[in-house]
Amino acid sequence: MELIQRYFPNLSEQQIKQFQDLDRLYQDWNLKINVVSRKDIEELYLRHVLHSLGIAKVITFKPGSKILDVGTGGGFPGIPLAILFPDSRFHLVDSIGKKLKVVDEVVAGLDLKNVKTTNSRVEEVDDQFDFIVSRAVAAMPTFVHWVKGKIAKKQNHELKNGILYLKGGDLSEELATYQTATIYELSDYFEEAFFETKKVVHLPIKFRT
Repeated sequence: MELIQRYFPNLSEQQIKQFQDLDRLYQDWNLKINVVSRKDIEELYLRHVLHSLGIAKVITFKPGSKILDVGTGGGFPGIPLAILFPDSRFHLVDSIGKKLKVVDEVVAGLDLKNVKTTNSRVEEVDDQFDFIVSRAVAAMPTFVHWVKGKIAKKQNHELKNGILYLKGGDLSEELATYQTATIYELSDYFEEAFFETKKVVHLPIKFRT
């Protein structure tokens, strides 16, 4: 928890409590339904919570923003971002129902009012969003295909509407065809060794009817 406050010092009392409660909720639910590996649950704040919040070092979501989290798994990056941006709306989607059961219970336990979940493939979500976030659920060309037609037309941020993707390693080949992609190195924001190869990729996507 100290890790989160070091990099995000302006949290409200409610946000601090919600971030603190994450550990208890995930420890409890992970015993029933394994959504986070044993190694990762011991380093939940570093490997999951702070990693998710890397997106918040690239952009500050404005009130009323709509964000889609694709393949949310145990609720990352959606839940930490929803705590940090209580005035934005987050739609968390995963095709695996048991993972979303944990997400739903954590959301209820935190009393998060700005999160909804859907147990389906992302292609079946009929809505449009300012940004689509995810943690490396597929190679970028596949992911772009999945989310086609889900980007809103109206621009509300300096950063153009599109995908914000948490990825690691060498992305030069995967992103070769995406000239508009911008890579943000998380090691520029976080000093822990875990983030040495971690990145946020921003890929603007044009509105399509």
